[in-house]
Amino acid sequence: MLKSYLYHNLVEAGCDEAGRGCLAGPVTAAAVILHKNFKHPVLNDSKKLTPKQRALLRDEIINSAIAWKVAFIDNNEIDEMNILRASIKAMHIAIEGLEKVPQFLLIDGNRFYPYKSINHKTIVKGDGIYFSIAAASVLAKTFRDEYMEKIHYEFPEYGWMKNKGYPTSFHRNAILKYGITPYHRKSFNLFDNQLKIEF
Repeated sequence: MLKSYLYHNLVEAGCDEAGRGCLAGPVTAAAVILHKNFKHPVLNDSKKLTPKQRALLRDEIINSAIAWKVAFIDNNEIDEMNILRASIKAMHIAIEGLEKVPQFLLIDGNRFYPYKSINHKTIVKGDGIYFSIAAASVLAKTFRDEYMEKIHYEFPEYGWMKNKGYPTSFHRNAILKYGITPYHRKSFNLFDNQLKIEF
């Protein structure tokens, strides 16, 4: 069972992102404020959950959270500012969009730029420690997956319905065969030099 909070007397928002290591599509961040007595037997790091579990949890989180917000930074902006800055900017936008102002931020990972005057703590693998970060990870993942499934139909050759833009061998082979799309991150290493092209 994960922890419900770090500080009982502060309004805490958990923050996480999805899609940082992808070759295509946006990076997506979420911020979530949960009730202090929130507990859930299944909620965990979104990577440890099945798609069905994530879908059910998404609805539960949206319906039970005090506040939540999801934000996207597209591939063009990622190319302009780099993926770390884009990930943190997405978190800042999500925090800004919360209907309740948090007093403390629990951030998944080890890098963050301070948001206004709100104190924060970065926590490596925090999505497996605190419910609020796990909830943010589920929202970021499910909203991003939904977006990738939608744009899949524009460019079905790349398999985004399955790989969601991550660097699978199928995805890299499709880039070699068809080139890049307007959704690809040009600043990333899109062409895996280890892939062999057979003629």
